[in-house]
Amino acid sequence: MTQGVRLAILMSVLAVAVRLIGINQPSIDNWSWRQSDVAAIARNYFQGGFHFAHPQIDWAGDQPGYVGTEFPVLPFLAAICYKIVGVHEWVGRVQAVILFAISLPFFFLLVRKFFGEIAASWALFFYSFAPLGIMAGRCFMPDMPSLALSITGLYFFQRWVDQSERARSTSLIASAFCISLSILVKLPSIIIGAPLACLAFHRFRIPPLRLGAAFRNILLWTFAGIALLPSALWYGHAYQIASQFYPHHFFGAGGVQIMSLAWYLKIAKEIVTSTLTPFVFVLGCVGVVVTKTCPERQSNGSIPRPRDAARMFHWWLAAMILFIVIVGYGNRHQWYQLPLIPIAAVLAGATCVFVGSKISSRVVKNSLSILLAALFSFSVFVYARGFYQPTAAPLRDAGLKLKTVAPSNALVAAADNGDPTVLYYAERKGWHFLEKNGIYDGEPRDSAQAIVELEELRKRGASYLVFTSNTLWWLDYYAQFGQHVETTSSLVAATPEFKIYQLDPVSK
Repeated sequence: MTQGVRLAILMSVLAVAVRLIGINQPSIDNWSWRQSDVAAIARNYFQGGFHFAHPQIDWAGDQPGYVGTEFPVLPFLAAICYKIVGVHEWVGRVQAVILFAISLPFFFLLVRKFFGEIAASWALFFYSFAPLGIMAGRCFMPDMPSLALSITGLYFFQRWVDQSERARSTSLIASAFCISLSILVKLPSIIIGAPLACLAFHRFRIPPLRLGAAFRNILLWTFAGIALLPSALWYGHAYQIASQFYPHHFFGAGGVQIMSLAWYLKIAKEIVTSTLTPFVFVLGCVGVVVTKTCPERQSNGSIPRPRDAARMFHWWLAAMILFIVIVGYGNRHQWYQLPLIPIAAVLAGATCVFVGSKISSRVVKNSLSILLAALFSFSVFVYARGFYQPTAAPLRDAGLKLKTVAPSNALVAAADNGDPTVLYYAERKGWHFLEKNGIYDGEPRDSAQAIVELEELRKRGASYLVFTSNTLWWLDYYAQFGQHVETTSSLVAATPEFKIYQLDPVSK
């Protein structure tokens, strides 16, 4: 076992340990609403029957709440585990941790194959501890599992391309299954097609093969079928579910929208800071240039040389940039930039090796390595802790209180800014308030609108109204609405963080 492998194992253990910190923390961080939705789907499987093809959310009021989602294998597995260990936050989160851990050796081996052990060690370090990756790698969300499966699939595809190791068709089939599940779990993961295409072009441009042979290759058609057909079938089904059932919601719909320059500058700022850290961003940018001009050593049969291998990550990077631009509105959610982490990590690792090759003194080289590792670690601490802020704690507290005061069949109107955390922890169904066709519709224009929409929900069966610290100001700012609430309901619980009202029955 080489020193680099031992270091990789140590980093992997530490990376997993970091993600286990607060693994059973309630869903009260900045991503609470997304985790609460996934957790609600899992609990609805657990409590309402394991109807896999019909995932349910909590904010459809008196309707079943079937929605179109990604392939819900993660909440379904969590629901099965609930049968054994009960409902706990760690059950859902540990899935992301496990799949992240599985991706680590494949990522290390993939980078080592083309850029050497030192570059692979640096790349693994950056991939393991990028702030966004730490957060996503311990959340009950599909993003890190999908990325981990993409990386694993990319590794097996490279194995198939590598004729020098006599990679068999089983490597291609293994890659197809990983890629298929990755896209099923998270549709934007289809972007992994860019580096896969780059590898395929490399394979079929080497004599005696030609590019035209790719279109006659049965294995490639098998790969495409396994990778893409299940996703086409599932997302077609999910679209039908969204069309058929209220609230007619398809997760991720509406994200394809080009936004203003200021919008993209905000995303760029996040990428430089809390996604990658400034150090990995700068090293990655330098790596784009370095890997374009690196010496063309290591040419053995069909094994891509470093410059060819780097092209794979350049294609992946270009596809990600295009995705961020075209799906501009969807990229308001930072986790969509998660694939930038392995890309930047590889390019940054190549930069570290390049700089190291220019330094002859071992003492200077080691000192700079320690300094870089320390500065990166400090920046990770600074940026990662922001993800853990308990911004949704008032919503959870309101939900737990509501669970004790409201009957189990009560329907709730929650002024929650579109965050279903209240409903999830209350274990009650209800609506976001305000809402339009079940979807959160923002703040009221005036008291009149708030009163009309509250009365509409009351007619539909809402018997409780909840405000949290983020929306309590409505009662004062919309004075007439506040008076209406006071005269048509009874205050049953109040703290500085929330108020819960029991609505008077609708007069017949």
